[in-house]
Parts: sequence; C-alpha cells; structure tokens
Amino acid sequence: MFVAAVYRGFITFASMTQQEKPLILICNDDGITAPGIKATVEVMSSFGQVVVVAPDSPQSGMGHAITINKPLRMIKNNQFGDEIESYQCSGTPADCVKLAVDKVLHRKPDLLVSGINHGSNSSINVIYSGTMSAAMEGAIEGIPSLGFSLLDFSWDADFSAAKVYMKIIIRNVFHHGMPKATLLSVNIPNVSEDEIKGIKVCRQARAKWVEEFDHRQDPHGRDYFWLTGKFTNMDKGEDTDEWALDNNYVSLVPVQFDLTAHHAIQPLNSWDFS
Repeated sequence: MFVAAVYRGFITFASMTQQEKPLILICNDDGITAPGIKATVEVMSSFGQVVVVAPDSPQSGMGHAITINKPLRMIKNNQFGDEIESYQCSGTPADCVKLAVDKVLHRKPDLLVSGINHGSNSSINVIYSGTMSAAMEGAIEGIPSLGFSLLDFSWDADFSAAKVYMKIIIRNVFHHGMPKATLLSVNIPNVSEDEIKGIKVCRQARAKWVEEFDHRQDPHGRDYFWLTGKFTNMDKGEDTDEWALDNNYVSLVPVQFDLTAHHAIQPLNSWDFS
C-alpha cells in the first residue's frame, strides 16, 4: 500500500510493501457510462487498485454542489468488468467523493483522478466544472487529486493522446509527490499525439463566458430561458493554459481551494471600522 506523507510542503508517496498497490479513486462529471472515465480506468489500472464512484447521469457545470435536501442512492454496477469495483451515485461529483471515502473505501485513497472530461476545463471553467470539483473535494480531504480534460465534447472523442499524457503525469505524481493543499488541472488539446508538443506548467488565463439567455416559449405559451454564451479570452500572456492549448501543449495548472485574496488583506486593514 502507498501511504501519503507531507514533506517540505509536498504530499509524497512511500510504498509500505512491494506486493500491495496504491488505492486509486476515480470519479467524473459526465456520468459513469462516459467514454472518458473508461479511458481513465484503463490507464489507472496499471498504477494500482481502482475503485470507481461516479454520477449515474451527466453532472457537467454542477461545480462543487452537494446534495442536502434529498437522499442519495448508490448502486454497485459492473460497468468496467468484474475486476473493477464500481458504483453509480445519484448525486453530484462532490457527493461521489464524499460517499466513496465514507461508505465505500472506509479510508482515504492514495490518489484521486477525476475525468477524463469531455470538453475543456481551462481558465474560468475550473469554477463551474464538476470534474474539477470532484478533484477539489479530494484535495480538501488531503487526498492527492487531479482532474483531466480533453478539448473534445463529442461522445466518440479519441482519448488515445490523453491516455499517453495521463500516464506521464501520474508517473511523475507518484515519483515527486503533490504540493500540499493543491490539486492539478490538466487539459489536453484535441489533436493527435504526434501534434502535441509537450506539457506546460501554466497559470489560469483571465477569461470568462459572455453569456446570453435565449428567451423561448413552450407549446403551452409559458416562457423559458436557454443559456448560451461565448468563451472570451482576455489574457494575452504566453504563460497561460489557453496559450498552451492554442499552441498544442498539454496545460498543467496547480489549483488551490484557499480562495483568500491574500494581496487584499493589507489594504483592507487600512479601512476605518470604528
């Protein structure tokens, strides 16, 4: 079994025995039947004992929502064959992680991998992403956690290049450990493996969705609204995830769940609160 230990600000891995494998929890937000999570299971099975707990239906855009006003249901299934223990959950990605740790694994796993997501989770998308929120829930619990995303929304997306780079990154995680209180957001461009130039450690680009609501009416004449929008990158820096992806690099962004704006503390302390 691999055990996580904190050393100089990093969560490192130490093997207790050579016979036992690390326990790896896999989740996503596209649902347990999504091809992306199947690709993740295929890769991570070569690194350790895999357990899957994932939503029973798509939960994209749910962010870090948790279910508090209705019961959760979790059913064991055989989605990935007899050798992989897997469960489908009626809740959100964050719910899946909480249930997995408390009711399925009965301890913290050695690693949590969320994805591979169908579509980008770069820049501001981290805020909305259920994929990244599952990884963030893991990091909050002290579990070394990563979220992987492929810039292809289609159900029949080709995950072959994503699987290659997942292996490279996971191998480095086990070798070097993970920065404490940090998770990793990995985005893979939608190009062939030969076209990918490598991996870039980046910052999150300053970008946003310019949103509109399409106003419609149902057959009964009742109003409803359908969210539409256009992603706008306002950041011209060449050290961002958006630049990396536009230039056929895999982007790797370290993300923290401490949302404190530390630079604003000193100016706020100059206010007169008397």
